Amino acid sequence: MARSIWNGTITVGTIAVPIKVHSAIEDKTVHFHEVHATDGARIEHKRICPEEGEEVPYSEIVKGFEVAPDEYVVLEKDEIAAAAGPRSRRLEIEEFVDAAAIDPVYYERTYYLGVREAADAYRVLHDALKAARRAALARWQFHNREYLVAIRALDGILAMHTMRFDDEIVRGDELDVEAPSRKPTDREIEMAGVLVDSLHVGFDPRDFSDTYRQRVLDHLEQKRRGTAPELAQSQERPQSDDLLAALKASIEAGASR
Repeated sequence: MARSIWNGTITVGTIAVPIKVHSAIEDKTVHFHEVHATDGARIEHKRICPEEGEEVPYSEIVKGFEVAPDEYVVLEKDEIAAAAGPRSRRLEIEEFVDAAAIDPVYYERTYYLGVREAADAYRVLHDALKAARRAALARWQFHNREYLVAIRALDGILAMHTMRFDDEIVRGDELDVEAPSRKPTDREIEMAGVLVDSLHVGFDPRDFSDTYRQRVLDHLEQKRRGTAPELAQSQERPQSDDLLAALKASIEAGASR
């Protein structure tokens, strides 16, 4: 496993569980660089002051918060650190909740918590969370930011999810979305239920892969070898105005899979 990105201690009451944090995410996105089309040179971005028209050295750049158009309050690094409060190496558990009660919309990123020492305390906390199907809520200070985190048992170890705070979540009723033109009929709801049941399976994440990424990589490899890849044309599926007929066709298609 890759080296830890943060070491600290989970505390609950007088119990201390030293842990080390590992990222559970490996970014496999295909990243592109900006390249000059005429000579293939990679494009450089420089920090230019619009007032002077000159490049600004990194040592002269500070962080400013815009309080009005073109008006900034500047904070030095030590001021930002002081405003964030004293750094803590502790994850103090504030409460325990049913893990299933946390809506996935709150989850942001996942980390694994490895045992650093005091393995007995680590195992007790893991097994207690697993048996109760609960998550521990705590606060984590990392990279000058405070996160709400949920700690739960996962795959034999502890996992930690950073979470969005409630005021960061946009509610569905806050959106300017046009309401459906009519209420569905009982028959349409029944048929939709049949369609859902016909496609219901046990979830296995290994059944899904990033097909877009693979197509891009295959395309790049063909171009590297000098082969002109054929560009796929997108095809729009015809939309039916007869919802019941569309539901029936979808159920029949699902049954033939």
